[in-house]
Amino acid sequence: MTIISEGPELPLSIVGGLRGVVHSFYLDDKILDDLRAEEATVRAGGGNIQVDNQGFSQALKRQHVICIIKDPRFRPPPEATVILVDSCGNLMGTEVFPFNSKEYEARDDVVWLSDGFVLFPEVKGTGTETFVMPPVSFPELNQSNGCKDVISCSPSPTSDLMIKRYYGYEDDPRLASILVAFNEC
Repeated sequence: MTIISEGPELPLSIVGGLRGVVHSFYLDDKILDDLRAEEATVRAGGGNIQVDNQGFSQALKRQHVICIIKDPRFRPPPEATVILVDSCGNLMGTEVFPFNSKEYEARDDVVWLSDGFVLFPEVKGTGTETFVMPPVSFPELNQSNGCKDVISCSPSPTSDLMIKRYYGYEDDPRLASILVAFNEC
């Protein structure tokens, strides 16, 4: 399948050269429209908790969106890609990485939901909790290489599968997609 590659070559070559990147390409308008519709339907916790992929919403406001298909060698994100908030915006939980897990290991005011997520049980929710996927920085692209307003995000698992199918990649559980969006300087 032919990949439509619309956008500057330097940012694409930078992200394509990062460790753990298996494929990198610009997303076309058709798949972006399909992803927009899919992301609006995503729920968590058996369908009970809303998911707000703010990173994806912000990516759609940028001139260019690069998709990276990555393997486990790719670097961890520089900050949390998932947080849990109540309707007032109070932080009820956050993703944890090996590089910051020490901050939480000795604390007795957190509950480990998994190896990579902690809850703050003292923060009482309002019953309208939301998993938020915020925009995440992507320091490899910046003004020195012609990019501004750079963000990255993870699409939902169903959107990840849509991307792989659309561009003819196999659904390999060792591979995941990341979107990197930017405006030109």
